[in-house]
Amino acid sequence: MENEKKMKKGFLGIVLMIIIMVTLSATAWADDAAPAPKPAGTTLEDIKNLLGLSIYLQGGYTYNFANSDSKENVLRVFDHDANSFTLDLAQIVFAKDAPMGGVGFKLKLSAGETAKFIHETGLGDMDDPFDLTEAYINYVAPIGKGLKFQFGKFVTPNGAEVIEALDNMNYSRGLLFNYAVPFTHTGLMVGYPFSDKVSANFYVVNGWDNFEDEGSSKTLGLTVSVTPVEQFSVVANFMNGREVMTAGAECSDSICSNRFLSDTIITVKPLKNLTFVVNTDYGTQSNAAPDGSDAKWYGIAGYVKYDFSDLFSASVRGEYFNDSDGVRTGTAQKAKEITLTPEFRIAKNLAVRPEYRHDWSDKEVFDTANAGGPGTKKHQDTLALGVMYRW
Repeated sequence: MENEKKMKKGFLGIVLMIIIMVTLSATAWADDAAPAPKPAGTTLEDIKNLLGLSIYLQGGYTYNFANSDSKENVLRVFDHDANSFTLDLAQIVFAKDAPMGGVGFKLKLSAGETAKFIHETGLGDMDDPFDLTEAYINYVAPIGKGLKFQFGKFVTPNGAEVIEALDNMNYSRGLLFNYAVPFTHTGLMVGYPFSDKVSANFYVVNGWDNFEDEGSSKTLGLTVSVTPVEQFSVVANFMNGREVMTAGAECSDSICSNRFLSDTIITVKPLKNLTFVVNTDYGTQSNAAPDGSDAKWYGIAGYVKYDFSDLFSASVRGEYFNDSDGVRTGTAQKAKEITLTPEFRIAKNLAVRPEYRHDWSDKEVFDTANAGGPGTKKHQDTLALGVMYRW
């Protein structure tokens, strides 16, 4: 049985890589081909638009000053590998927005180091470098301004950051995105735009990062987005449902309890080139603390980005995360970090980000050569270089 699973994973991995290689080959051929006239509707760009095709590549290197022999950046999920070149993500995406009265879809396949850490329970092991990140269909019913239904697997609406670094202000992902919120959900979403300024989405899903429901009931979620003016917006997310206290376990009264999350994202753009973002999270889980009491975690993150030109920008992120019961990070601690990230857009859709980050905690969790091993320091400094490209 185990060999059969490995064979299936290997086969899926080979198929994904073939798709990526064929698409990249076609792209290279189109770029290098002579500019001869082509019949309408047969160019690579036409095919790309028809299928909603895009490709994303991301890689980098992170040096850890705490211990040059360390193989791990502590309190990191996606950029956990230290002192090593990594292929973070290789994605192929097919997407089409649903028109009024019509059907749309999205299929996102991921490979690389990041793919190992975004698997939903029941859909891939940690060591599997391939992930079905999103796969859903949606339909917009011609009711009022359009009542949208979406079914399948999709990324979470929670958090100010996303899985792909290019769509964030920084190369590394922050403490809140790593530990305070889920990554993906499988289930149903119903959304409605009440106006150009107010919209809401309601979710019924299998839980936090669960492909199959591990609880005795579904997790419910609500997203309310308000944009009174172009320069200011607020997104409020709420999720509540029974979740396991130990990842991968089956739910029972002893290891499954109610989990609640409140996530708020405030975005302010006082100037065209200047953006401020504040993200707050507050989560609780009943009877999940080591002493049997209710566990809680909360934090705040602030982001500032300024575009000096079309080719260069700089971002700063600062965070505070309180995991008072150790249910999210594995250690009861108060963690903080500050990150400085310049960005150089050296070509169309190609960005290079050098990054300096300082993490510190009230507990000795850093300077460890082994994942999960004891630390000897309360701080950690890293220097990274990330490269991101989307076609």
